[in-house]
Amino acid sequence: MTEFPTGLLYGDALAIVREVAAGHRLDTETLALSRTHGRVLARNVLAPLSLPPFDNSAMDGFALRYADLHGGISALRLVGEQFAGRALDLSVTAGECVRITTGAPMPAGADTVVIKENARVEGDRVIVHGDTLRAANVRRAGEDVAQGDAVLQAGQVLTPARVSLAASLGLASLPVACRPTVAVFTSGDELVEPGMSLAPGEIYDSNRELLMGLLRADGLEPTAWPRLPDDPKRVEIALRDAACAFDVVITCGAVSAGEKDHIPAVLAQFGQTHFWKVQMKPGMPLLFGSLDQARVLGLPGNPVSVFATCLTFGRALIDGLQGRSEPRPVWRAQLAAPIDKTHARREFVRAHVFSGENGVLRADPSPAVGSHRLRAVAESNALIVVPEGPQRLAAGAVVELLRYA
Repeated sequence: MTEFPTGLLYGDALAIVREVAAGHRLDTETLALSRTHGRVLARNVLAPLSLPPFDNSAMDGFALRYADLHGGISALRLVGEQFAGRALDLSVTAGECVRITTGAPMPAGADTVVIKENARVEGDRVIVHGDTLRAANVRRAGEDVAQGDAVLQAGQVLTPARVSLAASLGLASLPVACRPTVAVFTSGDELVEPGMSLAPGEIYDSNRELLMGLLRADGLEPTAWPRLPDDPKRVEIALRDAACAFDVVITCGAVSAGEKDHIPAVLAQFGQTHFWKVQMKPGMPLLFGSLDQARVLGLPGNPVSVFATCLTFGRALIDGLQGRSEPRPVWRAQLAAPIDKTHARREFVRAHVFSGENGVLRADPSPAVGSHRLRAVAESNALIVVPEGPQRLAAGAVVELLRYA
């Protein structure tokens, strides 16, 4: 059996996941803008034009020369109208102005727009009253984006605003990283599908819906495979079949050291184990390896462990395969109650995060400590990250948070 690391520190294990993912970066594809929302950009985007592409008015009013304003009241001759749309090649000279609407191109010679409310029309004359600053209400070409600017960077997640920016530059499509295909397995003879009756000793399979929901929330389309039984040969066949067809295989349960925990042996015999067991709570029996074309993430079986390891190592793997360069947002809050941790592992504590009356985020840790207590996850909205080593964190201490969404 090939030697592999066991009992790693959390940070060391996470670094291995990121390194392996970077070495198996997925291909890219070019998609229409409407299909790129939430995807990871594969290449830098340089602006093919400036924004705005031309000087234009920021308000409805009258375009004129600032030199013709004398303070108080000025009378100018109205020589045309320019509405938003195709430029009419209008121009103004001394003592002239053009009626203009928001977004319309500025006529040649004009450098200022007086808003409609500060002027009145009398025949072919426009009476301007009040003070207006030089260049008021004019949007200059290129003041937002200069042609050639690197406006979007590879590795960024394409938010609605970023897709909109690409559209404003006339881009109809963007290159993005392919999304990983993911096979999801739950395991154990004790599991029963929700809706069926339970025999003594059986429990309902909650982990499948938990994993499928977390992956879908990240924009993936995971495939749920049949439950893995407590049979080593059937486990081997199912995992090897999935590993030939999917980029990622995620299992939950059967990764510890019990008589029915067959997944580590399958990975050791037919694939490569990158590490097994991490110094974290919950989630210590975590297994990570490669099998055929797939990266395999073996999560523990308790639902809170599944939740914590999917949010940490699962997201790191998915992000790395797509080349995501932006880190997930880091939140911090003040503890609403103290935390006393005596063990050495990094711990993830369920918490309800809320904004206090002073606008400061507060995190109220759950008293639930068992990794089987799923209700505490359902009633919380974040995990408090408690660093390695014994910790005594008083109420008011600032802690790092792992938000659920």
